[in-house]
Amino acid sequence: MELKVLGQDGAAAAGGCASSGCGGSSDALAHLPEAIRAKVHNHPCYSEEAHHHYARMHVAVAPACNIQCHYCNRKYDCANESRPGVVSELLTPDQAVKKVMAVAANIPQMTVLGIAGPGDPLANPTRTLETFRQLSQKAPDIKLCVSTNGLALPAVVDELCQHNIDHVTITINCVDPDVWRQDLSLDLLEQPPDQGAQGRRDLD
Repeated sequence: MELKVLGQDGAAAAGGCASSGCGGSSDALAHLPEAIRAKVHNHPCYSEEAHHHYARMHVAVAPACNIQCHYCNRKYDCANESRPGVVSELLTPDQAVKKVMAVAANIPQMTVLGIAGPGDPLANPTRTLETFRQLSQKAPDIKLCVSTNGLALPAVVDELCQHNIDHVTITINCVDPDVWRQDLSLDLLEQPPDQGAQGRRDLD
């Protein structure tokens, strides 16, 4: 399967932040409705221009995951590498909020706070939502984001909407379902077999 690289028009892409892989240029956002552009214009994950002027921060409050990707080895951490599923410091919601407030007080350009792991945030709904609840009250100007595989999203989407979260990223690790099945094992410890099978179909 050949995937076309968008935005290059046959020319060699420039490196670094000039490339289409680093945020989105204003042209890349031009097709979006004005309301959406207003939300992402100062979000460094979505806007190349914002990437140069605003800061983002992630807090690791979500250790559990509801799937097991074969490339994700969570048994150990190493200070000399960065891998999916591991983190050197796992925070409680209270610790995460305290850290965010301290960083925001010293770096006013910090406009975005995200939770993306080290597991799946929505597989840890109590920890994730408590962090968001406190931050939406104590720092309402900070944009709140969550990244998830989407399996648990239907169960918590209403509560996400209550906490000023307007950026939700659903990860797509593969575009070919057959390849994805080979790379994935669903964690069935807390799911009946029929739900596990449905979860695999949902991910397909």
